[in-house]
Amino acid sequence: MARASCRYERQRPGEEEKLQVRLRSLAGERRRFGYRRLTVLLRREGWAVNHKRVYRLYRQEGLGVRRRKRKRIGAVERQALAIPTRLNERWSMDFISDGLSAGRKFRSLNIVDDFNRECLAAEVDTSITGARVVRVLERLQELRGLPQIMVMDNGPEFASQALDVWAYEQGVKLHFIEPGKPVQNAFIESFNGRMRDECLNEHWFLSLGEARETIEAWRRDYNEVRPHTALGNRTPQEFTACGAALRSPTAPSELPRTQVQKQEATLELAL
Repeated sequence: MARASCRYERQRPGEEEKLQVRLRSLAGERRRFGYRRLTVLLRREGWAVNHKRVYRLYRQEGLGVRRRKRKRIGAVERQALAIPTRLNERWSMDFISDGLSAGRKFRSLNIVDDFNRECLAAEVDTSITGARVVRVLERLQELRGLPQIMVMDNGPEFASQALDVWAYEQGVKLHFIEPGKPVQNAFIESFNGRMRDECLNEHWFLSLGEARETIEAWRRDYNEVRPHTALGNRTPQEFTACGAALRSPTAPSELPRTQVQKQEATLELAL
């Protein structure tokens, strides 16, 4: 007889139904989350489930995420982007656009720390100049300091004299990607994709104030609640707070056991 059969314990009546109800509720709150990320959220709440059980219920309830069509791109050789090894080593900046229900357009200036994937700012307005970008960076400087290098595209706000003078005075290097190659700024492009999919496409903004409140709430959720697969299903704050800032962002579960032990030993010595 199989050992699993010998040790099987009958589930309490109604436990499966309770799990289904909670899974439906979470999927309704997080409409763009798949079953793996929902499994992480259920485990945080104390449910003793694995991804296979959640997947079975996920399929039964018809909760599959609808795939959105993406533009086809040509087959080109891709090169791995260097990953920072500590906080404030490299930040990425970019704009993302959306519109209000009345048709008026607005933009969000997004800034991300490439090491722990934390969204440092999402400044929303109908017009954001180079001087406004400088004010946002000065606000971040007071909260957590400045990076060594900032990666951005060649937009007029980033190529402005105001930002260039400020960066020179602060000793921050501005790295502009090549025109037409957003893959060179992959970290912020990935964040913008998540923001578009999970926030902008899921809400209908009636006013600029509502857009600011909704995007700021989503930014906090992204940093404090949403599990990140690149961080071992931890949030950026958990990744930093638990001493993971001394480790590689690669999830420990994806590494061989010997490498995990080496990382643990290195962390203990560093602390």
